Amino acid sequence: MNEREARAILFANIEGGTTFWADQIFSDSALVIYEKIVHGCYDPIKYQKTIERVRSATGADILESIEKANCRFITPEDDEWPMQLDDLAAPPIALTLKGDISVLNISSLAIVGTRNPTPYGSRIAEDFAAGFVDREWAIVSGGAYGIDSFAHKGAVIAEGHTIAVVATGLDINYPAGNARLFAQILEAGAIISEVMPGTHAIPARFLTRNRLIAALSKATLVVEAAFRSGSLRTARDAAELMRPVMAIPGPINSPTSEGCHRLIGERAAEIVTSVPDAMEFVTNFQ
Repeated sequence: MNEREARAILFANIEGGTTFWADQIFSDSALVIYEKIVHGCYDPIKYQKTIERVRSATGADILESIEKANCRFITPEDDEWPMQLDDLAAPPIALTLKGDISVLNISSLAIVGTRNPTPYGSRIAEDFAAGFVDREWAIVSGGAYGIDSFAHKGAVIAEGHTIAVVATGLDINYPAGNARLFAQILEAGAIISEVMPGTHAIPARFLTRNRLIAALSKATLVVEAAFRSGSLRTARDAAELMRPVMAIPGPINSPTSEGCHRLIGERAAEIVTSVPDAMEFVTNFQ
C-alpha cells in the first residue's frame, strides 16, 4: 500500500465535502488515515459503514477502474493539482479528470445561474464567457442545462478553454442532452468530478460540487438565479474564500433575477453590466 493507493481508497469510499475526513487527511496523510481506519482507531459505531467499505477495498482495483473509464486520477501530490482547491474548508481528497489538466491552472471565471434562463440571461452568459476567453481566461461552470450550458458554449464558440465540474461519474453524461457539449468541452478543456466513475447524481452532490466551482475560479459571476438557488450557494462559497463575486441585474419583475438582486442588495455581489466592468472589478479586488 502506498499513498496514492490509500488516497484512491478514501476517495472511493468517503463522500466529498465531508469536513471531518478532509481535516483528518489534510492534517496527516491518506496512508496514515487509511491505516487508522483499518486498525479501528475511529468510532466503530459512528463510522461503521466507512470502516467496512475501506477495509474491503483495494487501491489497485480502484485505480484500474478509473483508468478503464478513460479518466485520470489526480491528487494533491501531483504537480498539476490546482492548489486553489486547498483553500476550501473541506478540500477534495482527489479528482477524476478527462481532458487537458493544464487548464485547471489558468486564470478562470465561474459563470453560474438558473437551469431555466430567459433569452436575456442565455445571451449574457455566452457574451461574458466569450469576453473573458478573449482575455485568455478559462470559464468554469457545472455542465448543467441553462446558464451553465450557455457559459460553456460561449467559451467553445470563442475557441477558448472551459471546465465543467460535474456531480456524477465522468462516464455518465448527465444531463444526457449535453453529451455533445461535453465532447466539445474536451476538445480544449476539461471535465472534472469528485466522485468515482459510475456514480449517479444525488441532490447533495450538486451542492458540494458548487464549492469546487467557486474554489477553482478567481471570481464568480451569477447571471440569473431565483431567490433560492444553488447558484447563490456557489456565490456564498466564493465569498467565504475571499474571491470576488459579481451579479448581472435583470428586470425588477423577473423571478429569474431575484437571486441576483438579492446578492446585490445584500452587498454580497458587485453589480456588473459589461465584460470590461467585470474585468476591472476582478483586477482591482482586494
